[in-house]
Amino acid sequence: MSRKPNFLFLITDQHRADYLGCAGHRVLKTPHIDSIAATGTRFDNFWVATPVCMPNRATLLTGRFPSAHGLRYNGCDLSYDASTFVEALRLSGYRTAAIGKSHVQPMTGIPAQPRVDPEELGPLKDAWRWDGADYDHEDPARYETVDDHILPNPYYGYEHVDMVTWHGDLCSGHYLQWLRRQSPLADAWRDRSNALPHDYICPQAIRTPMPEEFYPTSFIRDRAVDWLDAVKNDEQPFFAFVSFPDPHHPFTPPGKYWDMYKPADFEVPPTYEAHKNPTPPMRWLHEQWQDGKRFDKAQEAFMVNERETREAMALTCGMIAMIDDSIGAIIAKLKATGRYDDTVIVFNADHGDYLGDCSLLLKGAIMRRSINNVPFIWSDPERRTPAVSHALASTADLAPTILARAGVKPYFGIQGKNLLGNLDGSSALRERLVVEFEDTEKRMNFARPAVVRTLLTESFRLTVYAGVAWGELYDLRDDPQELNNRWDDPAYAKIRAEQTEALMREMLDTIDISPRARRRA
Repeated sequence: MSRKPNFLFLITDQHRADYLGCAGHRVLKTPHIDSIAATGTRFDNFWVATPVCMPNRATLLTGRFPSAHGLRYNGCDLSYDASTFVEALRLSGYRTAAIGKSHVQPMTGIPAQPRVDPEELGPLKDAWRWDGADYDHEDPARYETVDDHILPNPYYGYEHVDMVTWHGDLCSGHYLQWLRRQSPLADAWRDRSNALPHDYICPQAIRTPMPEEFYPTSFIRDRAVDWLDAVKNDEQPFFAFVSFPDPHHPFTPPGKYWDMYKPADFEVPPTYEAHKNPTPPMRWLHEQWQDGKRFDKAQEAFMVNERETREAMALTCGMIAMIDDSIGAIIAKLKATGRYDDTVIVFNADHGDYLGDCSLLLKGAIMRRSINNVPFIWSDPERRTPAVSHALASTADLAPTILARAGVKPYFGIQGKNLLGNLDGSSALRERLVVEFEDTEKRMNFARPAVVRTLLTESFRLTVYAGVAWGELYDLRDDPQELNNRWDDPAYAKIRAEQTEALMREMLDTIDISPRARRRA
Protein backbone atom coordinates (compact mmCIF):
# COMPACT_ATOMS: atom_id res chain seq x y z
CA MET A 1 0.00 0.00 0.00
CA SER A 2 1.26 3.49 -0.82
CA ARG A 3 2.04 5.89 2.02
CA LYS A 4 -1.04 7.98 1.28
CA PRO A 5 -4.31 6.28 0.27
CA ASN A 6 -6.37 7.11 -2.79
CA PHE A 7 -10.00 8.14 -2.36
CA LEU A 8 -12.93 7.21 -4.60
CA PHE A 9 -15.87 9.27 -3.32
CA LEU A 10 -19.23 8.22 -4.79
CA ILE A 11 -22.23 10.43 -4.12
CA THR A 12 -25.89 10.47 -5.19
CA ASP A 13 -28.49 13.24 -5.12
CA GLN A 14 -31.71 13.14 -3.05
CA HIS A 15 -31.18 9.59 -1.78
CA ARG A 16 -32.59 8.45 1.58
CA ALA A 17 -30.53 6.32 3.95
CA ASP A 18 -33.03 3.45 3.92
CA TYR A 19 -33.02 3.08 0.12
CA LEU A 20 -30.21 0.52 -0.09
CA GLY A 21 -30.22 -3.23 0.08
CA CYS A 22 -27.58 -3.18 2.84
CA ALA A 23 -29.81 -0.80 4.84
CA GLY A 24 -32.62 -3.34 4.80
CA HIS A 25 -34.81 -2.16 1.92
CA ARG A 26 -37.10 -5.08 1.20
CA VAL A 27 -37.55 -4.39 -2.56
CA LEU A 28 -34.57 -2.44 -3.93
CA LYS A 29 -31.46 -4.42 -4.91
CA THR A 30 -28.10 -2.61 -4.76
CA PRO A 31 -25.45 -5.36 -4.90
CA HIS A 32 -22.52 -3.12 -5.83
CA ILE A 33 -23.16 -0.50 -3.15
CA ASP A 34 -23.82 -3.39 -0.74
CA SER A 35 -20.37 -4.73 -1.61
CA ILE A 36 -18.85 -1.48 -0.34
CA ALA A 37 -20.71 -1.98 2.95
CA ALA A 38 -19.61 -5.64 3.05
CA THR A 39 -16.00 -4.45 3.06
CA GLY A 40 -16.43 -1.37 5.23
CA THR A 41 -18.41 0.56 7.82
CA ARG A 42 -21.97 1.70 7.24
CA PHE A 43 -23.03 4.65 9.39
CA ASP A 44 -26.79 4.32 9.94
CA ASN A 45 -27.11 7.54 11.96
CA PHE A 46 -25.51 9.90 9.45
CA TRP A 47 -27.20 13.28 8.90
CA VAL A 48 -26.84 16.15 6.49
CA ALA A 49 -25.81 19.61 7.68
CA THR A 50 -28.89 20.85 5.78
CA PRO A 51 -31.35 18.96 3.53
CA VAL A 52 -30.68 21.10 0.45
CA CYS A 53 -28.21 20.45 -2.40
CA MET A 54 -25.95 23.50 -2.56
CA PRO A 55 -25.36 24.33 1.11
CA ASN A 56 -24.83 20.69 2.06
CA ARG A 57 -22.39 20.12 -0.79
CA ALA A 58 -20.50 23.22 0.35
CA THR A 59 -20.39 21.73 3.86
CA LEU A 60 -18.97 18.52 2.41
CA LEU A 61 -16.18 20.46 0.70
CA THR A 62 -15.35 22.77 3.61
CA GLY A 63 -16.16 20.77 6.75
CA ARG A 64 -18.12 23.82 7.94
CA PHE A 65 -21.83 24.36 8.53
CA PRO A 66 -23.81 26.57 6.11
CA SER A 67 -24.06 29.37 8.69
CA ALA A 68 -20.24 29.42 8.68
CA HIS A 69 -19.25 28.88 5.04
CA GLY A 70 -21.92 31.32 3.80
CA LEU A 71 -23.69 29.24 1.15
CA ARG A 72 -26.78 28.97 3.34
CA TYR A 73 -29.40 28.28 0.68
CA ASN A 74 -29.68 27.30 -2.97
CA GLY A 75 -28.80 30.06 -5.41
CA CYS A 76 -25.74 31.41 -3.58
CA ASP A 77 -22.10 30.75 -4.46
CA LEU A 78 -19.35 29.09 -2.48
CA SER A 79 -16.67 31.77 -2.36
CA TYR A 80 -13.40 30.99 -4.10
CA ASP A 81 -11.81 32.22 -0.88
CA ALA A 82 -13.32 29.26 1.02
CA SER A 83 -10.78 26.58 1.93
CA THR A 84 -11.78 23.07 0.87
CA PHE A 85 -10.37 19.72 1.90
CA VAL A 86 -9.84 18.95 -1.82
CA GLU A 87 -7.50 21.93 -2.13
CA ALA A 88 -5.68 20.77 1.00
CA LEU A 89 -5.23 17.34 -0.60
CA ARG A 90 -4.03 18.91 -3.86
CA LEU A 91 -1.46 21.01 -2.03
CA SER A 92 -0.31 17.83 -0.31
CA GLY A 93 0.44 16.03 -3.56
CA TYR A 94 -2.89 14.50 -4.56
CA ARG A 95 -4.32 14.41 -8.07
CA THR A 96 -7.91 15.60 -7.81
CA ALA A 97 -10.94 15.15 -10.06
CA ALA A 98 -14.66 15.95 -9.95
CA ILE A 99 -16.80 13.93 -12.34
CA GLY A 100 -20.52 14.70 -12.37
CA LYS A 101 -22.63 17.11 -10.37
CA SER A 102 -20.77 19.81 -8.41
CA HIS A 103 -23.48 22.37 -7.55
CA VAL A 104 -21.62 24.89 -5.43
CA GLN A 105 -22.55 27.59 -7.94
CA PRO A 106 -26.08 28.14 -9.34
CA MET A 107 -26.88 25.85 -12.27
CA THR A 108 -29.89 27.74 -13.68
CA GLY A 109 -30.18 31.11 -15.33
CA ILE A 110 -33.34 31.93 -13.37
CA PRO A 111 -33.15 35.09 -11.21
CA ALA A 112 -33.83 34.55 -7.50
CA GLN A 113 -36.92 35.95 -5.84
CA PRO A 114 -35.56 38.89 -3.79
CA ARG A 115 -35.79 38.47 -0.02
CA VAL A 116 -35.91 42.27 0.26
CA ASP A 117 -37.47 44.75 -2.16
CA PRO A 118 -34.49 46.17 -4.12
CA GLU A 119 -36.09 49.63 -3.85
CA GLU A 120 -35.50 49.45 -0.09
CA LEU A 121 -31.74 49.02 -0.51
CA GLY A 122 -29.16 51.78 -0.74
CA PRO A 123 -25.93 52.03 -2.74
CA LEU A 124 -24.60 48.94 -0.96
CA LYS A 125 -26.93 46.05 -1.80
CA ASP A 126 -25.57 43.43 0.58
CA ALA A 127 -23.63 43.04 3.81
CA TRP A 128 -20.89 41.42 1.68
CA ARG A 129 -19.44 43.11 -1.37
CA TRP A 130 -19.27 40.97 -4.49
CA ASP A 131 -15.63 40.19 -5.18
CA GLY A 132 -16.03 40.50 -8.95
CA ALA A 133 -15.10 36.87 -9.59
CA ASP A 134 -16.90 34.70 -12.15
CA TYR A 135 -19.35 32.43 -10.34
CA ASP A 136 -21.28 31.31 -13.43
CA HIS A 137 -19.26 28.22 -14.32
CA GLU A 138 -22.25 25.94 -13.67
CA ASP A 139 -24.70 28.19 -15.55
CA PRO A 140 -26.33 26.37 -18.51
CA ALA A 141 -25.47 29.29 -20.82
CA ARG A 142 -21.80 28.27 -20.56
CA TYR A 143 -22.55 24.90 -22.17
CA GLU A 144 -24.47 25.92 -25.29
CA THR A 145 -21.36 25.92 -27.48
CA VAL A 146 -19.90 22.88 -29.23
CA ASP A 147 -16.54 22.95 -27.44
CA ASP A 148 -16.23 22.03 -23.77
CA HIS A 149 -16.41 25.00 -21.42
CA ILE A 150 -13.09 25.56 -19.65
CA LEU A 151 -13.33 26.00 -15.88
CA PRO A 152 -10.75 27.61 -13.59
CA ASN A 153 -7.99 25.22 -12.63
CA PRO A 154 -8.14 24.31 -9.85
CA TYR A 155 -11.91 24.53 -9.32
CA TYR A 156 -12.39 24.49 -5.54
CA GLY A 157 -9.34 22.22 -5.46
CA TYR A 158 -10.23 19.99 -8.42
CA GLU A 159 -7.67 19.86 -11.23
CA HIS A 160 -9.90 17.82 -13.55
CA VAL A 161 -13.63 18.50 -13.93
CA ASP A 162 -16.25 16.76 -16.06
CA MET A 163 -19.20 18.98 -15.17
CA VAL A 164 -22.80 17.75 -15.07
CA THR A 165 -25.56 20.13 -14.01
CA TRP A 166 -29.32 19.85 -13.46
CA HIS A 167 -31.24 16.55 -13.15
CA GLY A 168 -32.63 13.51 -14.91
CA ASP A 169 -32.54 13.43 -18.70
CA LEU A 170 -32.29 17.24 -18.86
CA CYS A 171 -28.76 17.44 -17.43
CA SER A 172 -26.45 20.05 -18.89
CA GLY A 173 -22.78 20.93 -18.46
CA HIS A 174 -19.98 19.07 -20.23
CA TYR A 175 -22.42 16.16 -20.44
CA LEU A 176 -24.76 18.08 -22.76
CA GLN A 177 -21.88 19.23 -24.94
CA TRP A 178 -20.74 15.61 -25.20
CA LEU A 179 -24.28 14.37 -25.90
CA ARG A 180 -24.78 16.77 -28.79
CA ARG A 181 -21.49 15.59 -30.30
CA GLN A 182 -22.62 11.96 -30.04
CA SER A 183 -26.00 12.16 -31.76
CA PRO A 184 -28.13 14.54 -33.83
CA LEU A 185 -31.08 13.25 -31.76
CA ALA A 186 -29.74 14.74 -28.51
CA ASP A 187 -32.21 17.63 -28.30
CA ALA A 188 -35.11 15.49 -29.50
CA TRP A 189 -34.49 13.02 -26.66
CA ARG A 190 -34.63 15.91 -24.20
CA ASP A 191 -37.79 17.42 -25.70
CA ARG A 192 -40.70 16.70 -23.36
CA SER A 193 -43.09 16.50 -26.32
CA ASN A 194 -41.22 13.35 -27.39
CA ALA A 195 -41.56 11.57 -24.04
CA LEU A 196 -42.73 7.96 -24.30
CA PRO A 197 -46.28 7.09 -23.23
CA HIS A 198 -46.89 5.49 -19.82
CA ASP A 199 -49.72 4.97 -17.37
CA TYR A 200 -48.16 6.55 -14.27
CA ILE A 201 -49.94 9.51 -12.66
CA CYS A 202 -47.10 10.56 -10.32
CA PRO A 203 -46.09 14.20 -10.92
CA GLN A 204 -42.71 14.54 -12.64
CA ALA A 205 -42.75 10.91 -13.83
CA ILE A 206 -41.40 11.15 -17.40
CA ARG A 207 -40.53 8.17 -19.56
CA THR A 208 -37.54 9.43 -21.48
CA PRO A 209 -36.80 8.19 -25.01
CA MET A 210 -33.09 8.66 -24.32
CA PRO A 211 -31.14 5.38 -24.68
CA GLU A 212 -29.40 4.15 -21.54
CA GLU A 213 -25.94 4.61 -23.00
CA PHE A 214 -26.55 8.34 -23.46
CA TYR A 215 -28.20 9.00 -20.08
CA PRO A 216 -26.18 11.18 -17.62
CA THR A 217 -25.51 8.26 -15.26
CA SER A 218 -23.74 6.42 -18.10
CA PHE A 219 -21.72 9.50 -19.02
CA ILE A 220 -20.49 9.84 -15.43
CA ARG A 221 -19.68 6.13 -15.25
CA ASP A 222 -17.66 6.26 -18.46
CA ARG A 223 -15.79 9.45 -17.57
CA ALA A 224 -14.90 8.00 -14.15
CA VAL A 225 -13.67 4.78 -15.75
CA ASP A 226 -11.61 6.76 -18.28
CA TRP A 227 -10.05 8.93 -15.56
CA LEU A 228 -9.14 5.95 -13.38
CA ASP A 229 -7.52 4.35 -16.40
CA ALA A 230 -5.60 7.56 -17.17
CA VAL A 231 -4.06 7.78 -13.68
CA LYS A 232 -3.45 4.06 -13.12
CA ASN A 233 0.33 4.38 -13.40
CA ASP A 234 0.69 7.65 -11.48
CA GLU A 235 2.90 7.73 -8.43
CA GLN A 236 0.68 10.44 -6.95
CA PRO A 237 -2.29 9.42 -4.81
CA PHE A 238 -5.68 10.58 -6.10
CA PHE A 239 -9.00 11.90 -4.87
CA ALA A 240 -11.88 11.30 -7.31
CA PHE A 241 -15.32 12.77 -6.57
CA VAL A 242 -17.90 10.91 -8.68
CA SER A 243 -21.27 12.60 -8.33
CA PHE A 244 -24.53 11.27 -9.82
CA PRO A 245 -27.49 13.72 -10.25
CA ASP A 246 -30.00 10.86 -9.76
CA PRO A 247 -32.27 9.78 -8.08
CA HIS A 248 -33.30 13.43 -7.77
CA HIS A 249 -36.61 14.24 -9.45
CA PRO A 250 -37.86 14.39 -12.16
CA PHE A 251 -38.27 10.61 -12.19
CA THR A 252 -36.72 9.62 -15.54
CA PRO A 253 -35.03 6.20 -15.35
CA PRO A 254 -34.21 5.20 -18.95
CA GLY A 255 -34.70 1.94 -20.79
CA LYS A 256 -35.02 -1.19 -18.67
CA TYR A 257 -34.74 0.83 -15.47
CA TRP A 258 -38.16 2.44 -16.02
CA ASP A 259 -40.16 -0.67 -15.16
CA MET A 260 -37.51 -2.61 -13.27
CA TYR A 261 -39.61 -2.20 -10.10
CA LYS A 262 -43.37 -2.50 -9.77
CA PRO A 263 -45.22 0.14 -7.72
CA ALA A 264 -47.48 -2.50 -6.18
CA ASP A 265 -44.47 -4.11 -4.46
CA PHE A 266 -43.81 -1.07 -2.27
CA GLU A 267 -45.22 -0.41 1.19
CA VAL A 268 -46.42 3.14 1.73
CA PRO A 269 -45.04 4.85 4.89
CA PRO A 270 -47.39 6.44 7.45
CA THR A 271 -49.51 9.06 5.70
CA TYR A 272 -50.57 12.55 6.72
CA GLU A 273 -53.61 11.10 8.48
CA ALA A 274 -51.34 9.05 10.78
CA HIS A 275 -49.80 12.20 12.27
CA LYS A 276 -51.61 13.11 15.50
CA ASN A 277 -50.95 16.86 15.33
CA PRO A 278 -49.49 18.05 12.01
CA THR A 279 -47.58 21.33 11.94
CA PRO A 280 -49.02 24.41 10.16
CA PRO A 281 -46.99 23.91 6.94
CA MET A 282 -48.10 20.28 6.79
CA ARG A 283 -51.73 21.32 7.24
CA TRP A 284 -51.37 24.00 4.58
CA LEU A 285 -49.87 21.57 2.05
CA HIS A 286 -52.69 19.13 2.81
CA GLU A 287 -55.31 21.83 2.26
CA GLN A 288 -53.72 22.82 -1.04
CA TRP A 289 -53.80 19.19 -2.14
CA GLN A 290 -57.40 18.66 -1.09
CA ASP A 291 -58.48 21.89 -2.79
CA GLY A 292 -56.79 20.91 -6.05
CA LYS A 293 -54.23 23.71 -5.72
CA ARG A 294 -51.01 21.78 -5.12
CA PHE A 295 -47.95 23.00 -7.00
CA ASP A 296 -46.10 19.90 -8.18
CA LYS A 297 -44.03 21.08 -11.15
CA ALA A 298 -40.99 22.58 -9.38
CA GLN A 299 -38.53 21.79 -6.60
CA GLU A 300 -40.68 22.33 -3.52
CA ALA A 301 -42.55 19.72 -1.51
CA PHE A 302 -46.15 18.75 -2.15
CA MET A 303 -48.51 15.97 -1.04
CA VAL A 304 -49.33 12.79 -2.94
CA ASN A 305 -51.77 9.90 -2.71
CA GLU A 306 -50.80 6.26 -2.20
CA ARG A 307 -50.64 5.39 -5.88
CA GLU A 308 -48.42 8.38 -6.64
CA THR A 309 -46.20 7.47 -3.69
CA ARG A 310 -45.70 3.91 -4.90
CA GLU A 311 -44.92 5.08 -8.41
CA ALA A 312 -42.35 7.59 -7.15
CA MET A 313 -40.78 4.84 -5.05
CA ALA A 314 -40.56 2.44 -7.99
CA LEU A 315 -39.05 5.01 -10.34
CA THR A 316 -36.59 6.19 -7.68
CA CYS A 317 -35.45 2.61 -7.23
CA GLY A 318 -34.98 2.28 -10.99
CA MET A 319 -32.72 5.34 -10.96
CA ILE A 320 -30.76 3.97 -7.98
CA ALA A 321 -30.40 0.58 -9.69
CA MET A 322 -28.78 2.26 -12.70
CA ILE A 323 -26.38 4.09 -10.41
CA ASP A 324 -25.60 0.83 -8.63
CA ASP A 325 -24.73 -0.87 -11.94
CA SER A 326 -22.50 2.08 -12.82
CA ILE A 327 -20.74 1.91 -9.46
CA GLY A 328 -20.09 -1.76 -10.15
CA ALA A 329 -18.33 -0.83 -13.39
CA ILE A 330 -16.28 1.91 -11.70
CA ILE A 331 -15.11 -0.40 -8.91
CA ALA A 332 -14.29 -3.10 -11.47
CA LYS A 333 -12.07 -0.59 -13.29
CA LEU A 334 -10.43 0.43 -10.00
CA LYS A 335 -9.57 -3.23 -9.37
CA ALA A 336 -8.35 -3.71 -12.95
CA THR A 337 -5.90 -0.81 -12.54
CA GLY A 338 -4.38 -2.47 -9.49
CA ARG A 339 -5.22 0.45 -7.19
CA TYR A 340 -8.15 -1.03 -5.28
CA ASP A 341 -5.89 -2.21 -2.45
CA ASP A 342 -4.73 1.32 -1.66
CA THR A 343 -8.04 3.14 -2.19
CA VAL A 344 -10.63 4.26 0.34
CA ILE A 345 -14.10 3.97 -1.20
CA VAL A 346 -16.83 6.23 0.18
CA PHE A 347 -20.55 6.22 -0.63
CA ASN A 348 -22.76 9.14 0.42
CA ALA A 349 -25.75 11.32 -0.62
CA ASP A 350 -26.36 15.05 -0.35
CA HIS A 351 -29.89 14.82 1.16
CA GLY A 352 -32.99 12.62 1.08
CA ASP A 353 -36.56 12.71 -0.22
CA TYR A 354 -39.80 12.47 1.75
CA LEU A 355 -40.98 9.75 -0.69
CA GLY A 356 -44.42 9.49 0.89
CA ASP A 357 -43.41 10.21 4.48
CA CYS A 358 -46.60 11.79 5.89
CA SER A 359 -47.83 11.90 2.25
CA LEU A 360 -45.01 14.31 1.28
CA LEU A 361 -42.80 14.18 -1.79
CA LEU A 362 -39.43 15.87 -2.53
CA LYS A 363 -37.93 18.05 0.25
CA GLY A 364 -38.42 21.28 2.19
CA ALA A 365 -38.60 22.98 5.58
CA ILE A 366 -40.51 20.11 7.22
CA MET A 367 -37.54 18.50 8.93
CA ARG A 368 -38.34 14.79 8.72
CA ARG A 369 -35.77 12.02 9.04
CA SER A 370 -36.52 11.02 5.46
CA ILE A 371 -34.74 14.10 4.05
CA ASN A 372 -32.00 14.48 6.67
CA ASN A 373 -30.72 10.92 7.23
CA VAL A 374 -28.60 9.78 4.26
CA PRO A 375 -26.30 6.86 3.39
CA PHE A 376 -22.66 6.96 4.40
CA ILE A 377 -20.34 3.99 3.89
CA TRP A 378 -16.55 3.97 4.28
CA SER A 379 -14.55 1.03 2.92
CA ASP A 380 -10.90 1.29 3.93
CA PRO A 381 -8.03 -0.88 2.66
CA GLU A 382 -6.65 -0.99 6.20
CA ARG A 383 -9.85 -2.67 7.39
CA ARG A 384 -11.91 -4.40 4.69
CA THR A 385 -14.32 -5.97 7.18
CA PRO A 386 -18.01 -5.12 7.66
CA ALA A 387 -19.24 -3.02 10.57
CA VAL A 388 -22.17 -0.78 11.39
CA SER A 389 -21.71 2.37 13.47
CA HIS A 390 -24.59 4.12 15.20
CA ALA A 391 -22.48 7.24 15.80
CA LEU A 392 -24.37 10.51 15.39
CA ALA A 393 -22.41 11.78 12.37
CA SER A 394 -22.72 14.71 9.96
CA THR A 395 -21.75 15.82 6.48
CA ALA A 396 -19.49 18.30 8.29
CA ASP A 397 -17.42 15.32 9.47
CA LEU A 398 -16.37 14.19 5.98
CA ALA A 399 -13.66 16.80 5.35
CA PRO A 400 -11.76 16.30 8.63
CA THR A 401 -12.06 12.50 8.31
CA ILE A 402 -10.63 12.43 4.78
CA LEU A 403 -7.83 14.81 5.72
CA ALA A 404 -6.97 12.70 8.76
CA ARG A 405 -6.88 9.50 6.69
CA ALA A 406 -4.65 11.25 4.13
CA GLY A 407 -2.30 12.43 6.88
CA VAL A 408 -3.04 16.08 6.09
CA LYS A 409 -3.56 18.50 8.98
CA PRO A 410 -6.89 20.38 9.01
CA TYR A 411 -7.25 24.12 8.49
CA PHE A 412 -8.41 26.64 11.09
CA GLY A 413 -12.19 26.93 11.34
CA ILE A 414 -13.07 23.39 10.26
CA GLN A 415 -16.06 22.29 12.35
CA GLY A 416 -16.63 18.58 11.83
CA LYS A 417 -15.25 15.61 13.75
CA ASN A 418 -12.89 12.83 12.67
CA LEU A 419 -14.84 9.57 12.17
CA LEU A 420 -11.84 7.24 11.84
CA GLY A 421 -12.31 6.08 15.43
CA ASN A 422 -15.76 4.79 14.49
CA LEU A 423 -14.73 2.49 11.66
CA ASP A 424 -14.76 -0.50 14.02
CA GLY A 425 -18.45 0.13 14.69
CA SER A 426 -17.99 2.37 17.72
CA SER A 427 -20.85 4.78 18.41
CA ALA A 428 -18.87 7.16 20.61
CA LEU A 429 -18.63 10.52 18.86
CA ARG A 430 -21.14 13.16 20.02
CA GLU A 431 -24.33 13.27 22.06
CA ARG A 432 -26.15 15.81 19.91
CA LEU A 433 -26.07 17.29 16.45
CA VAL A 434 -27.57 20.35 14.76
CA VAL A 435 -29.14 20.44 11.29
CA GLU A 436 -29.67 23.85 9.68
CA PHE A 437 -32.19 24.97 7.07
CA GLU A 438 -32.70 28.37 5.46
CA ASP A 439 -34.98 29.03 2.52
CA THR A 440 -34.57 31.55 -0.28
CA GLU A 441 -38.23 32.51 -0.53
CA LYS A 442 -41.59 32.13 1.19
CA ARG A 443 -43.04 28.64 0.79
CA MET A 444 -45.52 26.41 2.64
CA ASN A 445 -47.43 29.47 3.83
CA PHE A 446 -44.55 30.77 5.96
CA ALA A 447 -44.83 34.54 6.41
CA ARG A 448 -41.15 34.86 5.51
CA PRO A 449 -38.49 32.51 4.13
CA ALA A 450 -38.14 29.70 6.65
CA VAL A 451 -35.17 29.71 9.01
CA VAL A 452 -35.02 26.43 10.90
CA ARG A 453 -32.73 24.68 13.39
CA THR A 454 -33.06 21.04 14.44
CA LEU A 455 -31.37 19.30 17.37
CA LEU A 456 -30.90 15.53 17.14
CA THR A 457 -30.08 13.26 20.04
CA GLU A 458 -30.49 9.54 20.58
CA SER A 459 -33.87 10.12 22.25
CA PHE A 460 -35.34 13.32 20.82
CA ARG A 461 -35.76 15.51 17.75
CA LEU A 462 -36.37 19.21 18.49
CA THR A 463 -37.06 21.70 15.68
CA VAL A 464 -37.55 25.45 16.07
CA TYR A 465 -38.69 27.86 13.36
CA ALA A 466 -37.84 31.58 13.37
CA GLY A 467 -40.73 33.99 13.78
CA VAL A 468 -43.40 31.50 14.91
CA ALA A 469 -44.58 30.31 18.32
CA TRP A 470 -44.97 26.64 17.38
CA GLY A 471 -42.24 24.06 17.02
CA GLU A 472 -41.65 20.31 17.05
CA LEU A 473 -40.53 17.85 19.71
CA TYR A 474 -40.61 14.10 19.13
CA ASP A 475 -39.79 11.40 21.65
CA LEU A 476 -37.93 8.92 19.46
CA ARG A 477 -37.91 6.27 22.17
CA ASP A 478 -41.60 5.48 21.68
CA ASP A 479 -42.30 7.43 18.47
CA PRO A 480 -39.49 6.66 16.00
CA GLN A 481 -41.69 7.60 13.04
CA GLU A 482 -42.31 11.08 14.50
CA LEU A 483 -46.11 11.04 14.44
CA ASN A 484 -46.87 12.72 17.79
CA ASN A 485 -45.54 16.25 18.26
CA ARG A 486 -44.95 16.86 22.00
CA TRP A 487 -44.12 20.56 21.67
CA ASP A 488 -47.26 21.67 23.54
CA ASP A 489 -47.56 18.60 25.76
CA PRO A 490 -47.35 19.72 29.44
CA ALA A 491 -45.74 16.41 30.33
CA TYR A 492 -42.81 17.32 28.06
CA ALA A 493 -42.37 20.93 29.18
CA LYS A 494 -39.15 20.17 31.07
CA ILE A 495 -37.74 18.10 28.22
CA ARG A 496 -38.59 20.85 25.74
CA ALA A 497 -36.73 23.39 27.89
CA GLU A 498 -33.70 21.09 28.24
CA GLN A 499 -33.58 20.34 24.52
CA THR A 500 -33.98 24.02 23.64
CA GLU A 501 -31.02 24.90 25.86
CA ALA A 502 -29.03 22.06 24.29
CA LEU A 503 -29.83 23.42 20.84
CA MET A 504 -28.64 26.87 21.88
CA ARG A 505 -25.34 25.42 23.12
CA GLU A 506 -24.88 23.37 19.95
CA MET A 507 -25.51 26.47 17.84
CA LEU A 508 -22.82 28.28 19.85
CA ASP A 509 -20.42 25.49 18.89
CA THR A 510 -21.13 26.05 15.19
CA ILE A 511 -20.40 29.78 15.23
CA ASP A 512 -17.63 30.62 12.78
CA ILE A 513 -14.33 31.35 14.53
CA SER A 514 -12.37 32.04 11.35
CA PRO A 515 -10.38 33.88 10.14
CA ARG A 516 -7.44 33.48 12.50
CA ALA A 517 -6.24 36.54 14.34
CA ARG A 518 -3.07 37.91 12.76
CA ARG A 519 -1.74 39.44 15.96
CA ARG A 520 -2.86 40.63 19.36
CA ALA A 521 -4.99 43.72 19.24
